[in-house]
Amino acid sequence: MSFGAKSRHVRGIAAVVALLAIGASGCSVAESAKEGIKKAARQKSVFDLKVGDCYNPNTAPAADGEAAEEFAIEVVPCAEPHDGQVYGEFKVEDGAYPGDDAIVEAADTRCPVEEQKFAPDTWAIPAGVAGSYYQPTKESWKTGDRLVTCTYTKDSGKITTGSLKSKAMNADQLAYLKGSSGIYTAFWANQPEADDVADDLAGFKAQAAAVTAALDAHLESIKGITQPETVKLRAELDKANEAWKKAAKASDADSYYLAYNTGFTGIDPSKSVAARKELGLSTTVPADDADVWSS
Repeated sequence: MSFGAKSRHVRGIAAVVALLAIGASGCSVAESAKEGIKKAARQKSVFDLKVGDCYNPNTAPAADGEAAEEFAIEVVPCAEPHDGQVYGEFKVEDGAYPGDDAIVEAADTRCPVEEQKFAPDTWAIPAGVAGSYYQPTKESWKTGDRLVTCTYTKDSGKITTGSLKSKAMNADQLAYLKGSSGIYTAFWANQPEADDVADDLAGFKAQAAAVTAALDAHLESIKGITQPETVKLRAELDKANEAWKKAAKASDADSYYLAYNTGFTGIDPSKSVAARKELGLSTTVPADDADVWSS
């Protein structure tokens, strides 16, 4: 999941003033008086968002790569269609304002960690829903604002499935999910810019090493699961891991490709559907991954 590129927001120091203004206005021309009153009653300062809150922002979405400033939020019941939901938060280290780039980097690292706590089965997240966050500005930093609020948002339309928080999970489910998504995170996060292995053999070997490390962690976490389909999957992933290890040590492009082809096929997410089914997890392969491994 990519964070911050499509719908990054910053908190303004005029949050309280904006909140009061929205409450006083009541409704717009396009709203009935009843709806306007309800909307005003639901307004909260963006500083008051809590984990689990479902909400509608009052500003238009930011353009790609840009940050829209937000002052107040309409917090709504998750059963109603909504634009976003808070799934985590963390505080940036205190001190001098670190700069926008440093906060973005921190959010890109920490928000996925928070997501794993809130909704560990990422396959259950509806198509089109992605990560976003609210972050401090240089001005709000001066008032003590250190909080980054991690949220789900949708590219278009509303989130209509209620809360995205996962239900309570058993030990086997948590063990499986602990490292499953890390395999694909490692693969994409380390994807070299070069298209041809011969142009960047070292970069592709580094990617293979990262995938191997992720596979090692996943295999370790599921070794105690004795359900038959998961045992079969572990054997398949063991074979894939051996191929990735060979790719990570390849001396030339040809030997890399020979190992890579086996490794890449071995982590095809569709191969985990049977194991996920027996564990009671989501069995819908995310569309982006399905497209990549079917091509």
